[in-house]
Amino acid sequence: MQHGDSAEFIRIKEDAERVRNWKRWGPYLSDRQWGTVREDYSPDSEVWTHFLHEHARSRAYRWGEDGLLGISDRQCRLCFGLALWNGRDHILKERLFGLTNGEGNHGEDVKECYYFLEATPTHSYLKALYKYPQAPFPYEELIAENARRTRLEPEYELIDTGIFDDGAYFDVFVEYAKADTDDILIRITVENRGNQPADIHVLPTVWFRNIWRWGAEHESGKAKPKLWREGPGAIGSEHETLGRFRFAIDDAEGPVPLIFTENDSNRSRLFGVPNVTRYVKDAFHDYVIAGREAAVNPEERGTKAAAWFRKTLPAGGSWRIQARLYADRETAEPHFGPAFDACFEQRQVESRAFHEAHMPDGMPESSRPVLIQARAGLIWSKQFYNYVVTNWLEGDPNFQSPPASRKKGRNSEWKHLHARDILSMPDTWEYPWFAAWDTAFHMLPYGEMDPGFAKNQLELFLREWYLHPNGQIPAYEFNFSDVNPPVHAWACWRVFKMTGERGHRDRQFLERVFHKLLMNFTWWVNRKDPHGNNLFSGGFLGLDNIGVFDRSKPLPMGGELEQADGTAWMAFYCSTMLAMSLELAWKNPAYEDIASKFFEHFVHIVDAMNHLGENGLWDEEDGFYYDQVYAGGHATPIRVRSLVGLIPLLTVEVLKGEQIENLHGFRKRLDWFLNNRRDLHRTTTYLERRTRPDGKRWELLAIPTRDRLLRILAYMLDENEFLSPYGIRSLSRVHEKAPFTYTDPASGNSWTVAYVPGESDSGMFGGNSNWRGPIWFPLNYLLIEALERYHYFYGDDLKVECPTGSGNYMNLLEVAREVASRLIRLFKPDATGARPAHGGDRRYAEDPHWKDLILFYEYFHGETGEGLGASHQTGWTALVTRLMTRHDLSAESAAGTD
Repeated sequence: MQHGDSAEFIRIKEDAERVRNWKRWGPYLSDRQWGTVREDYSPDSEVWTHFLHEHARSRAYRWGEDGLLGISDRQCRLCFGLALWNGRDHILKERLFGLTNGEGNHGEDVKECYYFLEATPTHSYLKALYKYPQAPFPYEELIAENARRTRLEPEYELIDTGIFDDGAYFDVFVEYAKADTDDILIRITVENRGNQPADIHVLPTVWFRNIWRWGAEHESGKAKPKLWREGPGAIGSEHETLGRFRFAIDDAEGPVPLIFTENDSNRSRLFGVPNVTRYVKDAFHDYVIAGREAAVNPEERGTKAAAWFRKTLPAGGSWRIQARLYADRETAEPHFGPAFDACFEQRQVESRAFHEAHMPDGMPESSRPVLIQARAGLIWSKQFYNYVVTNWLEGDPNFQSPPASRKKGRNSEWKHLHARDILSMPDTWEYPWFAAWDTAFHMLPYGEMDPGFAKNQLELFLREWYLHPNGQIPAYEFNFSDVNPPVHAWACWRVFKMTGERGHRDRQFLERVFHKLLMNFTWWVNRKDPHGNNLFSGGFLGLDNIGVFDRSKPLPMGGELEQADGTAWMAFYCSTMLAMSLELAWKNPAYEDIASKFFEHFVHIVDAMNHLGENGLWDEEDGFYYDQVYAGGHATPIRVRSLVGLIPLLTVEVLKGEQIENLHGFRKRLDWFLNNRRDLHRTTTYLERRTRPDGKRWELLAIPTRDRLLRILAYMLDENEFLSPYGIRSLSRVHEKAPFTYTDPASGNSWTVAYVPGESDSGMFGGNSNWRGPIWFPLNYLLIEALERYHYFYGDDLKVECPTGSGNYMNLLEVAREVASRLIRLFKPDATGARPAHGGDRRYAEDPHWKDLILFYEYFHGETGEGLGASHQTGWTALVTRLMTRHDLSAESAAGTD
């Protein structure tokens, strides 16, 4: 995998070193801005009902923009996107449509068919596909049918309406190629897949984000920007801080109308009050669909403009539209012609070369589109994120102040947060905001593609304008104060190790993040260990409905929940910080004291987990770790076999004798602790030492003993419990026939957890995700890594049955590869050509216009592997690329322990 001299690698390096600004323009335009917390100015904080899709075409956004497969500069000042019309819809297709949380039977869900096909980290080449029906888009049908369905029925999707069954749709391909940093070539290809001629209108659109209406001091520039007709097929633009740009279209087939309006709200339509400007945001709908010529500005100027292409496309016909967005200082004459086509061809070749360089030799052909499209989805999900909490709480000078309740409501404790950045989002539609633990997982695939971006993103969440003064990392926009699993340190440590050879790694990055992580670790200790006994209650911890109760709220019957996963996550955090501090101590002995602190804290946590009150959170009878309810001086285990009891496996670090023998201060303190506090390391596997053939001594830090590890693995690798054909289930299948019920002895009230392999059957956490059976990539990935590290220590001296009861014994590296292969199987075509993630839809196996398209879902059915939840959450599901590229590596490399 050699890539150091590739053209894209050079661009990445030039951008990182600030030699050339290759990432100034990118796919930063959200596919959905409506319905976010940022855009909610309601008194009841009902984000879904305050700003509807019906409002989106007419209402100027406050904090960002959205568009169809578009791009923008990194501050979302000037935007480009598509508008389409099939001659039948009641509105232009300017953005993706989906259901709000209250409309879908399983929560918010996009109802469109679109695919991110290719992308490079500097966005020198981007390609995506939108499938646009020729029949009227079934907005009302999708809303009505999903409202009718219960939680026991699947979501009703666009494909289910039959609108694509006869091929009467357009494939609309959008491609971008950069001729230079501020010179973006645009190619739109429309193909009629139907057997009849069909009309299609394409409106390539440019517009400025509205920063002039609010009176906000923090915005970039105060002067109103402008667009104007500069000549045939050309639109000029000027922005106070972005400068002057031109948008040119190829009108070789004949003159193309240019239409102009303002990106200002149509207040008359929305609220029944006079507009502040004659020309408004939704003018093109009125002009194109209703033929109302007065809707657009006859003076051909404004802040939103489009070229209006129209064509009747014959059956099977193809049509290409070309455009160019470039700074007026760029030499771009002639705009189109052989040089335009040559640039596209060159960028396509470079893109393929870049991705090929990141594929291991011998990768099967069927795996290549999986890697390319997973990386494309990850890159297309870079989004402009703008949220200044103080300004949002207080309101804007030019508008009515928000209700007083806002100042004590959602995110009111995060007044320091001032975000105007490009962030790696989980999804461009369902989650157009960051989620902190998602981001941590995104950065591993990014670490392979673009190490600088990976490190910058991880540092960003620890900067003073994100990290709370008390040390908390913001969880996600819906509630910054919620608690995600503490995986940020792990991601920093992994990215540090994977982006440089030993002795040549970025120690400055490691040191910068380490000091901020100390603050976050302290927040966890002070806020999430209520009794100071090293048993942690972190809240829902990202696993949504996995527990009997809503773990983000107080227990309904009183008492406290002592969490096996919360406590194990803190041990995991401790061991990672220990490994980081030992690395830093090699150059600076001052870190030896910190390493000693983390070692001792680790032992305290593990002792509490294994022994507090006798057995801690370990159930000797079942051989598993459980949450427990602590009330009235008594602890009652919640005997649900779930990922909660597997997370203790994640904490495993190998300490090499040669690594610590030269750290005399740490070694001395370590020996004292082991000799004088034997009460605190009764079941830690630290005392399990191995002497290698070369005479060097290695030692293992982990939560379970070897015997307990084997007992837990027997459950995890049992196909009747956790081991699915497609990975590790989030809840044991044993609870399908034997649901767990907890009954409060005082009130008699009961709560039940049963195995649900697909979509959630309850409304907990909105009902749009389910951790009671399906397969989730992030925890599967961490378990695979842990197995690799256990093997790194034990080697072939530890083998287990895999699957349990099969009589087939494997070492733990082989087990890790077996789990990885099952996850990879989700996306690889079987003997019939079907990929399990597509859920049996034969068009993905047989139709040439669908079969090579791949969706990367939020989670997957525990039995069939069908993709569920958000259909484009490529973020953490892009971890499949790491599994594919590492699958045949040695144990040492795979474990990341070098």
